[in-house]
Amino acid sequence: MLPHGFEQPGAALLLIAGVLACFAGQRFFRLVLGLYGFIIGAMIASSVVGVSNTTGMMIAALIGGVVGSVVLVFAWFAGVSLVGAGIGVLVAHEGWRLVGSGDPSSVLVVAAAVAGAIGALFVQRYVIIIGTAFAGAWTIVLAVSNAFPKGLVKGASRTEVWILYPTSSLASWAPLAALALGVVGTFVQLSGRSSKRR
Repeated sequence: MLPHGFEQPGAALLLIAGVLACFAGQRFFRLVLGLYGFIIGAMIASSVVGVSNTTGMMIAALIGGVVGSVVLVFAWFAGVSLVGAGIGVLVAHEGWRLVGSGDPSSVLVVAAAVAGAIGALFVQRYVIIIGTAFAGAWTIVLAVSNAFPKGLVKGASRTEVWILYPTSSLASWAPLAALALGVVGTFVQLSGRSSKRR
């Protein structure tokens, strides 16, 4: 949550972070983590302060941003494991839909999460590349949507503050644009790695 005057600068920061993450996330991984940590920390901390307290919102956003940045930079190893665990749980749920009905058992979900976390550590470079490419792609889409909010974001805040919704109900083009950007970002990062090896 930030005052409305910060909507455009906030969208610009999102765009910078998104482009860097999408196309050079593995190369500048710690910087990307720092930027995303700052954004996430600022979002969480500023949402605790009342809407009418502009100064308090800004101070909370700065403090939360710094704390979030430090936490993500120093906890990236755990972050890779969490991404792998999340992918494992997603695969378990989607796979279960094909063979069973209802929700998968908790034992299967936990086993998939552990397997995903362990697997991610073995292929962490690829997890980082794919994760940063698609996270960056979604951030770019959010930045564009928030830079030109009228007609692009459904259900945007009508208050005097700018509220960033990472899972906003965006226009119909948004998921396809994010998917396309994520694929392009993945190939750009992979090709950059292969050219370095030569």
